[in-house]
Amino acid sequence: MSEARRVRLEKLRWRSRRALLELDIVFQRFWRETGDSLDDETMAALERLLELEDHELWERINGCDMEASTWLRNARQP
Repeated sequence: MSEARRVRLEKLRWRSRRALLELDIVFQRFWRETGDSLDDETMAALERLLELEDHELWERINGCDMEASTWLRNARQP
C-alpha cells in the first residue's frame, strides 16, 4: 500500500469517529469489515458522507436516506 493511500485511510478512520455513539458503533463495524479494502471511489464517497453533521449522517445511514444506506451496505460487500 502506498504511503498516500495509507494516510488517506487513516484520515478517514479518524474523521469517522463521531460524537454520536450510534455512529461510532456503525463505523467501528464498517472498518472492522472493510479494513483497508476500500477503492478510491468508495473512499471519495465516504469523504463526502463524513462532511455531514452527526444527526444528518445518522438519518442517512439509519435508512431515512436510501442513497447513503445503500452505499454503506454495498461498501461492506466483498
